Amino acid sequence: MALAHYKDLCIDTNSEETLGRFWAAALGLKFNADGDGGDLGGATPEQKVWMNSVEEPKTVKHRVHLDVHAASVEELVELGATVLEPAADHPGRGWTVMADPEGGEFCAFVREVDALPSYRLYEIVVDAADPRLLATWWADVLGVELGGDQEKGWWWLEQVSGMPFEGWCFIPVPEPKAVKNRIHWDVTVESLDLLIGAGATVIRPRDDEISWTICADPEGNEFCAFTAENEAPADQ
Repeated sequence: MALAHYKDLCIDTNSEETLGRFWAAALGLKFNADGDGGDLGGATPEQKVWMNSVEEPKTVKHRVHLDVHAASVEELVELGATVLEPAADHPGRGWTVMADPEGGEFCAFVREVDALPSYRLYEIVVDAADPRLLATWWADVLGVELGGDQEKGWWWLEQVSGMPFEGWCFIPVPEPKAVKNRIHWDVTVESLDLLIGAGATVIRPRDDEISWTICADPEGNEFCAFTAENEAPADQ
């Protein structure tokens, strides 16, 4: 039984206009400014990306990053991205490591024109100390199957209900989580108690300022849980 369902995505930003407009163009979404981060809207509610204004700057490599479909690397550079590791430097690797205008790492997968979708978020990728264990936890929480490549140590969630992108992957890294993630996801839940009983930790309960509960998974990755009777307001 699923304890939670995918809802939408959130990205922290120090510059609503700059980063919001970049990711709107990169993902094939529409940027809506509101003076407090804004949001990116798409064809379905699940394609929503909230841009959350924060004061703290990016200081470490993203522990959660996005993979995107792209027409070309040059197109993303024109939007304000920077190339960190060209695909050509790694024979057999099909992606270019890039940084957004605030230095946030992401990977660009260049597609043929006929294979390029209008909505360009391809995958969410999560760094993990134990990717199999963490992916298994999320598979159980979301009530989905687990896929993996044991040789590479990559694991992923399959057929996640409501997930508008193709992959949700977990990969091994040696470094531990050190700071709050600048990218996180939201979920809806029927019971917070069951989620906590499964191993989630409450970081901040719902209060007069927020209508959701801020939680962390077993490796400390932040996510927000919305109960069915108290969905996010339009101006989250």
